[in-house]
Amino acid sequence: MTAEAIAFWVLGTISVAGAIGVVAAPKAVYSAIALATTMIALAILYVTQEAPFLGVVQIVVYTGAVMMLFLFVLMLIGVDSTQSLVETIRGQRVAAILAGLGFGVLLIAGIGSAKTAGFTGLTDANRDGNVQGLAELIFTRHLWAFELTSALLITAALGAMLLAHRERFERRKTQREMVIERFGGGGRATPLPNPGVYARRNAVDTPARLPDGSDDESSVNATIREPR
Repeated sequence: MTAEAIAFWVLGTISVAGAIGVVAAPKAVYSAIALATTMIALAILYVTQEAPFLGVVQIVVYTGAVMMLFLFVLMLIGVDSTQSLVETIRGQRVAAILAGLGFGVLLIAGIGSAKTAGFTGLTDANRDGNVQGLAELIFTRHLWAFELTSALLITAALGAMLLAHRERFERRKTQREMVIERFGGGGRATPLPNPGVYARRNAVDTPARLPDGSDDESSVNATIREPR
């Protein structure tokens, strides 16, 4: 139908664009957002193909739980682009290219097989119910593909943990050592006073007045501080 064709091309374009963004994004946070976009587009595509259970599971489990967890971890801990581009395992880019080419060959073969053998149809596929038909396909005909997908998700989780990991190369300082380091060179025990406090005019270039009546020059930014 025309509506199904329009939905397929729109959602398919969004899915492909998000997949390209996953591997082309300069930062890990952008990559996670692109992958979440791809998963949402796939979930909507599942719903339009009369597979509501699969669409809901796609959003609740993968997009809502797994990807949001990755995204918040990356946003809270932070990963620099220079660190994410460093190749720590020798030959991993070549292996990724070969794996991508192999996946492309399998995808082309699957599409060709569907073209030659024909489609089963939604009515026949969901004759016993969508959940039952999905379970039969996952745990019988496509069991190995399902297990490989599970292994891929576990690998992605381990990769996110590796990106967010920070190796500590020195001993953690104690509170006494941090206090000595801060005040040993004459550091202040309190924050700097705001400019204009106890002054005749409240302006950023007016130094604060100390209790003895003198001006505290450190309360004014060094850029706008008048030379004395």
